[in-house]
This record gives sequence, structure tokens and C-alpha cells, in this order.
Amino acid sequence: MSDLIDQIVQKIVGDTDPFKKILSYIPGFKGYVDRQNRRDEDKVLRDTIASRYEEQWQRISSIQQALISQGKIQWIDDIEAAAIKIRTFIDRVKRAPRGYSGLFDAVKINSAELSHIYQYDASLFALSEDLSRAIDHVEESMNSDGFPAAIRNLVTVAQQCLDLYERRSEVVFG
Repeated sequence: MSDLIDQIVQKIVGDTDPFKKILSYIPGFKGYVDRQNRRDEDKVLRDTIASRYEEQWQRISSIQQALISQGKIQWIDDIEAAAIKIRTFIDRVKRAPRGYSGLFDAVKINSAELSHIYQYDASLFALSEDLSRAIDHVEESMNSDGFPAAIRNLVTVAQQCLDLYERRSEVVFG
């Protein structure tokens, strides 16, 4: 996961406008450029995270459609609970203000702390893999006695996504 984060950071830093590179030599302006780059990195990272979870949300929607077509509508509400949690997570990630909501201005974050925040964001990618496995389990157990347990697990993992995102600000503030 850290390779993906490094690629995102390198893309943002490598795409720096030549005008900004020149202005970065002006005293005081370099901090602005660095702060803007961090905001841009944050936006790219959040968009990538949201995209991963969007794929999983679509898989949940497909499961709902399959259940309806099989006449198993008694499970729709349970699956919908997971779908709503994942949609809420995606919306929060997508619509979060750029650059940690101006926290870089209020809290001085050094490169080690920023690296810690990126590692935290990498855990969001890891959790997307857990979510994918939970969805796999639901799909595999649709016609078995383990189906209710698979749905409960899916709802639990979906809630973990929301909980992990809510704790992100704790990482920023230490």
C-alpha cells in the first residue's frame, strides 16, 4: 500500500507547475506550494480510496438485485444496512474538504507526521480488501445456512469503515 501512496505523492510533486517551481524560491511562498501540494495529494488519495469502495458498493447492489430476482426479499434490508454504511463512507471520503480541512494551517505537521497520516490512509485501502472478502463470503453463501452470518459480518466490516474514517482526525491531532 505504501507503494501506491508513494506513486500518488510522486505524481503530484512531479506535476508541479513550472511557475510554482519558480515561485517556490520566494521566501514564504514555498510553504504555500508545499501546503497546496499536500492538499492535492490528499485529494488524489481520497478519490482513489472512494473509487475502491465504490466498486465494492456496486457489488453489494448486484447482490441485492440477485436476491430480489431469487425472491429472497427478506434479506434486502440486512444487505441495505451494509450498503448504506459503505455509501456514507464513500460520500464522507469524497466530500471531505481538501487538505484535511485546513488543519495544515492550524496544526504544524512535519514530514514524519504526514507519513503517519498516509500510513493511516493506507489502512483504508487494507480495509477495502477486508470488505471485498466479506462480500465474497456473502456471494458464496447465498444458498447456504451461513448466509445470515455472512451478512452480519458484512455489516460489521461496513461499520468498521465508518469508524476508521471517523478516527482519522485523531491521527492529525495526535
